[in-house]
Amino acid sequence: MLNDTIAAIATPLGEGAIGIVRVSGPDAIDIASKLFVSRTGVDWRRQGSHRLFYGLVVDPANGQPVDEVLLGVMYAPRTFTREDVVEFNCHGGIVPLRRTLELVLQHGARLAEPGEFTRRAFLNGRLDLAQAESILDIIRAKTEAGLQVAMSLLAGELSSWVHAFQDQLLGLVAQVEASIDFPEEGIEEATREELIQAVRTIIDQLEELLRQARYGKVYREGLRTVIVGRPNVGKSSLLNSLLREKRAIVTEIPGTTRDIIEEVVNVRGIPIRLADTAGLRKTDDVVERIGVERSRELVKMADLVLVVLDASTGLTDEDRSVLELVRGQKGIILVNKSDIGDGQALAREVERLAPDKPVKVISVKTGEGLGQVEEAIEQMVLGGQAIASELPLVSHVRHKQVLARCHEHLQEVQRALCAGENLDLVAIDLRAAWEVLGEITGTTVAEDIVDRIFRDFCIGK
Repeated sequence: MLNDTIAAIATPLGEGAIGIVRVSGPDAIDIASKLFVSRTGVDWRRQGSHRLFYGLVVDPANGQPVDEVLLGVMYAPRTFTREDVVEFNCHGGIVPLRRTLELVLQHGARLAEPGEFTRRAFLNGRLDLAQAESILDIIRAKTEAGLQVAMSLLAGELSSWVHAFQDQLLGLVAQVEASIDFPEEGIEEATREELIQAVRTIIDQLEELLRQARYGKVYREGLRTVIVGRPNVGKSSLLNSLLREKRAIVTEIPGTTRDIIEEVVNVRGIPIRLADTAGLRKTDDVVERIGVERSRELVKMADLVLVVLDASTGLTDEDRSVLELVRGQKGIILVNKSDIGDGQALAREVERLAPDKPVKVISVKTGEGLGQVEEAIEQMVLGGQAIASELPLVSHVRHKQVLARCHEHLQEVQRALCAGENLDLVAIDLRAAWEVLGEITGTTVAEDIVDRIFRDFCIGK
């Protein structure tokens, strides 16, 4: 597949100032020469790499111009895919983009598969697999912190740690095999003690990486957070306040919110996937009842629940039912409307009923306590623990699973060494740990895993 030339529209479809048709492969320059006519008369193929040329895309069949474009020309290997690449910078309309792509496909290219440009960058050694995965993270980043995590992955911080771990493991394998091959030297006992210490050091680093992985996952995917409570306690007002815009309809009429409203909120750099739900109560309204059931389902799947109570009415039976629903889940209880009710008294009552959850007294209307809500959310995510800045932040479930498997192999190595078992068995697990780590960077990964990773990419990337 690396011998053919691929093409795709690399920008979102719709109306815009610019749209790009990207072409990569051995025939990219030849295809462009059939379709592009320079407006300045310059022979653009003799002008070198990484240049833009002004001209027209022309249909060779009838000589009719399709669009006025800038042609970007980049020669291998100094390109993203390490192949010859041309990019038609067209006007950003659906018709000129699609017509340009059709002509490119008619003259020797094929339509790229999802993520195929990035996959070629990986296969041609431009990126390792972890760096390739980071590109999709950069595109989907919802906060500055999430972007920084993705950029650190692209910069190769995790890959560098993986290579360093693998080098250490290979050194340990060499020690073990030397003891196996030269038992008469009498170095096995000394080697065994050195190995136990060296393996313990690597295990400690892996455990710290795994501990911090939950933070990386939150920065990458966001924290699934659900606002729950009975009707008219201020759930939608809270959503609007956290968003700093009027996203949800707010009225004095109970049951206004009947469907789930979801938005991403930036809380101190943490992307919060916030869902405002229908008020939890018994109702004869068919539509509202469906909304209530969906709310209950979302609560079960949430990473964090924000329970909103009304200080002006005190604790009701419906409130008690809500507190029972979220029992055992990670959550924060917010006593709202403190500007018109005794929020502190209600907070003390709730603290006795739900001692496992922090209680914050707020007024969405006046803004009182909203800063404490953000602080509590941050505390829930980070748990008061510092993130070691010298370690890469693991943000992918796949990477975490690989590190966990490596950890298991090394624990088995440590157990075998401490038990005085045969060094041949130790060498097997050390090599297995080395091979597992290679799945992160792609040096030892199976093709089906690579296929699954790039399947999530959009066409044109």
